[in-house]
Amino acid sequence: MNKIKISAVAYTNTKAFIYGLEHSEIINKIDLSLDIPSDCAAKVINGQADIGLMPVAAIPLVPNANIVADYCIGSDGGVNSVFIFSDVPAEEIKTVRLDAHSRTSNNLAKVLLKFHWKKEVEFTTDPTAKTDAFVLIGDRTFGKKDDFAYAYDMGEEWKNFTGLPFMYAAWVANKEISEEFKAEFNTALKFGLDHRKEVLQELPASPNFDLEDYLYHKLQFDVTDDRKKALNLFLGYIEQLD
Repeated sequence: MNKIKISAVAYTNTKAFIYGLEHSEIINKIDLSLDIPSDCAAKVINGQADIGLMPVAAIPLVPNANIVADYCIGSDGGVNSVFIFSDVPAEEIKTVRLDAHSRTSNNLAKVLLKFHWKKEVEFTTDPTAKTDAFVLIGDRTFGKKDDFAYAYDMGEEWKNFTGLPFMYAAWVANKEISEEFKAEFNTALKFGLDHRKEVLQELPASPNFDLEDYLYHKLQFDVTDDRKKALNLFLGYIEQLD
């Protein structure tokens, strides 16, 4: 049987899912690679992977896109790893450096600045550019919140703006996946979430950052109706960006 190629993100927010896959029989039926979010998306878009835990902003670019799991990377309010760090308050931001790792967070920053804070700003991807603010996501943000004059948690700001939770990444396939595989896949993901204590024990300590709070409280993993509603709203806002 051909193995199903799966690309997942190598961040801490995905460790429980990886644990579940690696400690279930399904590991023998898949070819698993760990990537940064933008590469994960690219692999699903170009067919190098069959399924990816990919940034939701890239879903419209996937041929035959379909969400294949009951689990995602989400939050209901602050997530503590998706930030706009800034030298000035949001209403004074004029220039923003985007994060090369993620399409969703960059688009979320653009949506919040334009529709929530009503700001027209300039964006750059030049890592050497001097800007008022910059987008940073994932483990590279851990313990950094107090290093900047302003730290805007985009999960919290989205909630303030819409009243809804958010979905950052979803398990998306570019082809039909059998119900049998999806059931086994969901079981493996749930197994990982049920064993977050073991996952925490394997993680390196992170100064000034509460990993247990992050994995148990800040992150939420269920694909709910409200989260689907938020996804559709977010994709609609992206279409309205210049």
